[in-house]
Amino acid sequence: MSQTTSEQIVGTWEIDPAHSEVAFVVRHLMSKVRGIFTSFSGTIQTPSDDLTQATVEVTIDVSSVSTNNEQRDGHLKTADVFNAEQFPTITFRSTGITAKGGDAYTITGDLTVTGVTKSVDLEAEFFGVDVDAYGVTRLGAEARTQIVRKEFGVNFNIPLDGGRALIGDKVDIELSVEATKS
Repeated sequence: MSQTTSEQIVGTWEIDPAHSEVAFVVRHLMSKVRGIFTSFSGTIQTPSDDLTQATVEVTIDVSSVSTNNEQRDGHLKTADVFNAEQFPTITFRSTGITAKGGDAYTITGDLTVTGVTKSVDLEAEFFGVDVDAYGVTRLGAEARTQIVRKEFGVNFNIPLDGGRALIGDKVDIELSVEATKS
């Protein structure tokens, strides 16, 4: 990775969905189901080379959920889970960024799912800024967090023997982001 300069990092960045991913993992019975959202957009504002001053806003199209199973994807869009008709988007807006040392940061922000907004912390790693082979300036980062889906009104489940449930309460969220300078 080349050295990132102040001049390179300052500006407005648009998340490039072709080179980014919004993914999640949730327990299902004795395994885990992985999924992605294929349609999303977002902006990162960096007013200085101090990344703790940056802001992040992301909007995810709920109807773009994909778990590689059409029947399950259809169910996820219903009122049982995401209620895509009433709540067509999931949003995240940062409220603060804290440096943890090196390229590690904690991004705190408001996550809204099914109309319920909660503050979450994303553990992030900044990969830097560079110019690609086509002359486009790109910023790279990854972030992850874990949420409890019931805190966001996603309560659907099927009880199993022994007090267990079909779907786990905790959802791991993983973001891989490449953004272009606008």
